[in-house]
Amino acid sequence: MAVEVSAFGTHPDGGEIRLYTISNQNGMKAAVTNLGAALVKLLVPDGQGRIADVVLGFDRGEDYLGNGSFFGVVIGPSANRIGGASFALDGVRYQLDVNDGPNNLHSHKDKGYHKQIWTAETGENSVTFSLEDADGSMGFPGNKKISVTYSLDAENGLTLHYHGVSDKRTPLNLTNHTYFNLEGHDSGRIEDHELCLGASHYTPTLPGSIPTGEIAPVAGTPMDFMKLKRVGEEIGADFEQLQLAGGYDHNWVIDGWDGSLRHCATVKAPGSGRTMKVYTTLPGVQFYAGNFIDRQDGKGGASYGPRAGLCLETQYFPDSVNRPEFPSEIFGEGREYDSTTVYRFES
Repeated sequence: MAVEVSAFGTHPDGGEIRLYTISNQNGMKAAVTNLGAALVKLLVPDGQGRIADVVLGFDRGEDYLGNGSFFGVVIGPSANRIGGASFALDGVRYQLDVNDGPNNLHSHKDKGYHKQIWTAETGENSVTFSLEDADGSMGFPGNKKISVTYSLDAENGLTLHYHGVSDKRTPLNLTNHTYFNLEGHDSGRIEDHELCLGASHYTPTLPGSIPTGEIAPVAGTPMDFMKLKRVGEEIGADFEQLQLAGGYDHNWVIDGWDGSLRHCATVKAPGSGRTMKVYTTLPGVQFYAGNFIDRQDGKGGASYGPRAGLCLETQYFPDSVNRPEFPSEIFGEGREYDSTTVYRFES
């Protein structure tokens, strides 16, 4: 295994955008960049040894400065949505950027961690990205130190290990926003992919995708992925939750969550035979079927559009900071943020 470093562009502030490529002996490669700690390429063999890049992205680092669909990036300090773009903590109300109707999405669309240059340190088969985030930045309290390590193993597993500390209590909810297409990033839509989620419940939402606070059973609804099911099988069903979100874009509650690493999702591509299994220490996973991917040019001249890829974003539940009944995303003052997510590939 090895890590190769190459130029990937120039940031407007003059900083260098670099690409770090980790390889294993099976022909699998993961390329990540210090801009947004983004996963840019993931080359995975199928059962016949054919290699395909299975994540959506761009050929140039500068393109990640736009990236309205958040391809591949690490989101922080708080991923997903916060209702009313505000929260109260320890007697203080904090106002965030209003950037998704009346709500806050992904902390800040221009200043969030996905738009920052991270410091990079390479290991034998890993890259660790780190940054510091000042008290009051984007409206969040606490001086924070954040890191995410990508590592690739001999069993075709890509592990993301996140860590964060803060000198004040603050929301921390880090995730990766990669869009996967296991037939290849340039192969069209993902409705024929099969998905299984180890989640018998989900968090229904109001208009604007803010959770109602209910933890609802999936049984008897199109939200049931307890067994492998085509993504497109019920995506257009006459079901209010799907109509509100234009398809699947919801948080599933992982069964048996106890903070240990648990298998939470399996995705299979019928054409290539590639299978991806997702493991996480976190309590939720946002399955987003790419309903509103902007039509745009991607890597190698590929054309992306709605449902060209799907996301499985491991996380604390959306709006947890305003929902004391949800698992707490408040860290600092002795509680360090630490989570692991693994994407493991088989064929």
